[in-house]
Amino acid sequence: MRKFTFPEGIQTPDDVVTLLALNNSCPEKCPEWRDFFVESLTRFIVDRCYPIGSMDDLNVDWMKRVFSVDGVVHDELELAVVLHVMDVSRHVPPTLKVLALDQLRVALSEGRGALAVGRPPQGGIGETELAYVHRILRSAFDRGRIDLYPIEIAALEEIDRIASSRSSHPEWTALMSGIRRSETDKGTPVEPPRRWLQVPDALFLDENKVA
Repeated sequence: MRKFTFPEGIQTPDDVVTLLALNNSCPEKCPEWRDFFVESLTRFIVDRCYPIGSMDDLNVDWMKRVFSVDGVVHDELELAVVLHVMDVSRHVPPTLKVLALDQLRVALSEGRGALAVGRPPQGGIGETELAYVHRILRSAFDRGRIDLYPIEIAALEEIDRIASSRSSHPEWTALMSGIRRSETDKGTPVEPPRRWLQVPDALFLDENKVA
């Protein structure tokens, strides 16, 4: 695969479509495929799409269209791409964090999506779910404070509304209490950066449109 199909890695949106089709057509996958799939797509999204090395809302909109159906990511490897993009990007817009948080909400409330696989029905927030949330919000923790945008807080409150009626990890309750305390002390949040030219990266990757 690395040598013949994608010798230079994932270079275009068409390559992405091909890789996704291969992933969806193979019910059984080896560990090497997981690494190749996640790393290749992450490099394309973060290192080839503008803004290089970072993310903005247009990137997030593209990821939603590619990886989710009605906002739900059903494939475990595609969700792994979303998370790894957040791991390596210099800037992650709140809309991408909300997309990831919504996967937990949907798994809890509807039993759908990649996170629902293997979960006990009517389960609450356990160590696995708590680690998932911490991974998404790790950049928000600053010297004991939690700095979040309103849409991120709204997503967490919705998860808490569902989890409050179930048995959940004590650290989840502590996390939500800390978020609410931080909100009472925080001023107006800074507007997330936006690119001045609102066009998708695919426009620049399509030679016919550029010409």
